[in-house]
Amino acid sequence: MTIRRNIDYHSRTLEEAWREAADQFPALLLTGPRQVGKTSLLEHLRAENRAYVTLDDMNLRALARSDPPLFLQQFSPPVLIDEVQYAPELFPAIKQAVDRHPVPGSVWLTGSQSFPLMKGISESLAGRVAILNLLGFSAREADRRPSDLPPFLPGGGAVAARKSSPAPTTLAAVYERIWRGSFPALVTGRVRDRDLFYRSYVQTYLQRDVRDLLKVGDLDCFMRFLKATAARTGQLLNYSDFARDCGISVNTARNWLAVLQASHQVFLLPAWHSNLSKRLYTTPKLHFLDTGLCAYLTEWSSPATLAAGAMSGAILESHVIAEILKSWWHRGKDPALYHYRDKDGREIDLLIAHDGHLYPVEIKRAALVRAHDLAAFRLLERRGAEAGAGAVLSLSSEGFALDRTTENLPIGWL
Repeated sequence: MTIRRNIDYHSRTLEEAWREAADQFPALLLTGPRQVGKTSLLEHLRAENRAYVTLDDMNLRALARSDPPLFLQQFSPPVLIDEVQYAPELFPAIKQAVDRHPVPGSVWLTGSQSFPLMKGISESLAGRVAILNLLGFSAREADRRPSDLPPFLPGGGAVAARKSSPAPTTLAAVYERIWRGSFPALVTGRVRDRDLFYRSYVQTYLQRDVRDLLKVGDLDCFMRFLKATAARTGQLLNYSDFARDCGISVNTARNWLAVLQASHQVFLLPAWHSNLSKRLYTTPKLHFLDTGLCAYLTEWSSPATLAAGAMSGAILESHVIAEILKSWWHRGKDPALYHYRDKDGREIDLLIAHDGHLYPVEIKRAALVRAHDLAAFRLLERRGAEAGAGAVLSLSSEGFALDRTTENLPIGWL
């Protein structure tokens, strides 16, 4: 495979996982929100003989929908088809093409709207397509620090590797990153006006694609919903509150949030529960995946006001959850992530289930961390879980052991 070099291109952790999948599957699909670099990544990786076609072009979209076999004759494999969700009629034709010539990596696809996209994929290309997810830049990708690391997991070599290439973990540095967000255009400086970028993003993507997909007629109502969603990042999900605040039904709130989740705008972190206890909440937590967009929708005018404001702890938690999720997704892996909350109000921000163990992670907007911050970690084994190493991710400048199995880790190590 010939690699295209661009001096302005930021390397993405997902490159290795994509290459590995391209050696095994005839079709590959890269999903994720608009403007996170899906096309740039695949343009960087594609060989000269791979055709490129985007279904943002209305003429090509019409051809793909009306005559899929002719479209694939015109753009025969190897091919990269961008924004394929606009022509779900292509999927049966792609199935026939890869069944006739099952060459690994023949058809590359990208898509931004997971709802209709995944329905077509599951019906036509099941077993033939590898699906990978891309979000905005991770902190390591944004800084061009080494990112060829194992997914984040407390304890062991994964933490040691991150320690050798840290980012600043000062309050100002962390909230500057949170407020700016992770979209490549802002990270690279190609777009300097952050508010203009997010205003345009909301108008051209969230209002056009997502609202149209939901057949929303009342734009003001939908904007209230978006802002209410952003204001609840890092909180337990309550559909009744959503519905009341936005003036919509509970079922409408569920449907709208499901589409935001499917289009990778939000992540619902499920609650961990054990059959041994009925004293655990089963409500998921809502996390906005791009904290810059979240801060824009909730109208924080600067990193400093955000850091000092009422949302500072919740949005820091969402930032860390998103970074950990990227460390897995961008390696082509799908993690089992949970949160813990019992009816006595004891919480653990994140549990990572891996190889039969639960690894607890607490996220603190503080530089001073004490052993009593780990009190909830000890509850896991009482609930029938096999606990692994734990971590507190904080604003401290140094890492250190808190007890025999738990470390304090600076957020800048992620």
